[in-house]
Amino acid sequence: MKGFLNKIFDKVDSCVRKNNSVGENDGAGNGQEASDGPGADKSNLQQQAARGLLIFSNTTEVIRAEEILKSTGYQIRVVSPPAQYRTGCDLAIDFPLVEQVGIIRCLKEEKIVPIDVLPLSAERLEPLRLCRITDFGDYLMVKAANMKITFHKLTWKIVNISGGGCPDVPYLAAEMIGKRLPEAPHPKKLGYTLCAYSLSVAYEEALRIMEEQRC
Repeated sequence: MKGFLNKIFDKVDSCVRKNNSVGENDGAGNGQEASDGPGADKSNLQQQAARGLLIFSNTTEVIRAEEILKSTGYQIRVVSPPAQYRTGCDLAIDFPLVEQVGIIRCLKEEKIVPIDVLPLSAERLEPLRLCRITDFGDYLMVKAANMKITFHKLTWKIVNISGGGCPDVPYLAAEMIGKRLPEAPHPKKLGYTLCAYSLSVAYEEALRIMEEQRC
């Protein structure tokens, strides 16, 4: 009789250990599911942070699209697209992919349609910075596309403007050289060519550098 009871107790003990083991596995499963939660959130955040490029056939459309989208409140920036996606236009618009539908609708209302939309996260592409800065000791040169503006670090006086092949470049240079950055006329108010636009980008970057160094 005692041996029979011992067998029953052993069987019950075995079942209890088995159930505890299942419970522990279930807990691990629940833990995995819990960890998937933040992972899913991270994926959603990455998706929201993903950016794309609007590719246009010419620079005039890029400049116009930038004006429209910024005036509407969209957080976009003009960049230089990867070489394999240049279509005779060296400018593109970097934008948040989550805003794609609204941005395309906004541009279509103004009769501007990009020839391509590239999701940077999917293509693993990286747009090139439009501005390049070169330090010459007492002077800094800011280059945007094919236009360059050089100024003195201490006085902020513009000493040279060069580049481009547009007919208004000599006029831009004559109006800006010799003036301090904050006092010089904005290139956008002086010309309407690609050179004037590129110079305006370089000029705004120069102003940003000036403000940073003042702080």
